Amino acid sequence: MKLVSQDFKDGGKLPWRQVLNGMGYDGDNISPHLAWDDVPTGTKSFVVTSYDPDAPSGSGWWHWVVINLPADTRVLPQGAGSGLAELPEPAMETFTDFGKPGYGGAAPPKGEVHRYIFTVHALDVEKLDVAESASGAMVGYNVHFHSLGSASITAMFN
Repeated sequence: MKLVSQDFKDGGKLPWRQVLNGMGYDGDNISPHLAWDDVPTGTKSFVVTSYDPDAPSGSGWWHWVVINLPADTRVLPQGAGSGLAELPEPAMETFTDFGKPGYGGAAPPKGEVHRYIFTVHALDVEKLDVAESASGAMVGYNVHFHSLGSASITAMFN
């Protein structure tokens, strides 16, 4: 699989539009455009996540979790996780480490450089059987057992 974004290049800096408006930042908090192709045969749905492995929590930080994206989905437009564009039915956003569903932008402690890893997972099931209140870790656990492949891109922010 291959994952790209019109908003940033793999290894590049995350734009201000994707930075949180809170926790000492005044970003736009808009989820980035993401597009993927070269999907594995047998894909029945996708999960998209954004994760910061550098967060000083001992377990990283889930910034965005979208499950149950239909198998014919190949793009999430900018703002799909911020209420500015619609997610395709029956996709659902689950809870992030901000304590609610939806995109939560970058907000590292001042002076620290963090990685924001955006990943699309191709699954062998049409739907993950988890509640909207499921954590990123719970979704990740379920993805593990149904993964046909994945692709990631990473943006940096400080």
